[in-house]
Formats: sequence, C-alpha cells, structure tokens
Amino acid sequence: MRDLAVVEGSVHQTRGTVDGRLLGDDVLLRILTGTKCYLSPVAPEDAEHWARWFNDLKVTLPLGDEAWTPTTAEETREGLGEAGRHHSHLFGIVDKTSDELIGRCVLFQIDPVNRSAMLGIVIGEKEYWGRGYGREATRLLLDYAFNLLNLNNVMLGTFSFNERALRCYRAVGFREIGRRRQARIVGDRRYDVVLMDILAEEFESPVVQGLLDTP
Repeated sequence: MRDLAVVEGSVHQTRGTVDGRLLGDDVLLRILTGTKCYLSPVAPEDAEHWARWFNDLKVTLPLGDEAWTPTTAEETREGLGEAGRHHSHLFGIVDKTSDELIGRCVLFQIDPVNRSAMLGIVIGEKEYWGRGYGREATRLLLDYAFNLLNLNNVMLGTFSFNERALRCYRAVGFREIGRRRQARIVGDRRYDVVLMDILAEEFESPVVQGLLDTP
C-alpha cells in the first residue's frame, strides 16, 4: 500500500482505525510508506530508544561526535523540541510489519532560497542492519525533500570506513563530490570525510509522484 498522511502529529484513535504506531493513547500516522518501513512523526517516547542507540558505540562510531558524547533520555527528549526550531524535518523510521521504531532520519540546514539541505540517518536497531531498511528510508526522505519541500540539492557526509553507508547512498543515487582528508581520527587511524550529494532531477520518486498520477 502506498499512502501519504497529510498531518504531522498524533490523533486519539485505537489501533486498527488508522495506520501507524501506537504510543499510549496516540497513534502516530505514517508520513511516507515503503515496502519495508515508513516515516513517522517523532514523539517524546522515542527519547528512550534514541538514548539507548546513542550510548551504543557500534551505532554511533560511524556518526561523528555522538560516539563520545553520552546522552540521557531526558537530554534527548529536550532535543526533540529543538529540531523544528532549527529548520529541520525529523522523522522516526518504523518497521512496516511490526510498527517497531528502528531508527531516525532528518533533513537539516534547509536553505529555502537555494533549495538545498543536509541529510542524516541512523538505523539504531542493529538486527535491521544490512536488510535494506536504511536504503528505503533514505529514498522516502528524499521523496519528501524533493517532491514535498521542493528542494533541488541534498547533501550528506560520511566516513571512508563506513562502507555499508557508502553502498547504501550510492545505491540510492548519491554521488561523491569531494573528501576532507584524514578529518576523522579514531585511535591511531585516520579516515576521510566523504561528501556526497544528489539532485532532484537525478531522483525517481517511489511514492509521491505515483500518488499524483493516481486518479
């Protein structure tokens, strides 16, 4: 099923009356849905998951500063409220079958004049690694960026040792545009920061354009 929710928030419903994940009395609606996962608005309850992920070095080491910045659920919860005030669009990544929160993704540093933004994504539940969830969530977020926010260029940065991420981004359509050499030091090893971007004209919409074409 391909569906697009036109709300960004929660409604008081019961499971079975609307698609989405259940948090207490609230069902958070799906924003964009793929075959494996969907993007959902974030909620304060997500902070517990995020704190667990961001205190796990296997998850955070490829991300950057999070790897050596321990965080609590309360600090993470406070950060949720900041995202909307800093020109960011932040989503939870949810498994379509189980409605389990498995990661998060974000568009940040959004420039509405030049129609550009940065993209970040993490799959925090390690049992979902290597199964195509990151790739599909990235495509859904790009669909949102290009076809709903009307952006033209989306850029990201990752590290040269993060081969799984590099494969994912290349498969989605990102191209390497440069490197900042030896800008990441872990122990006695030095790694490049790999900069990649993608243009709207290079991206094929998995959801939104199909909805527009449906009578």
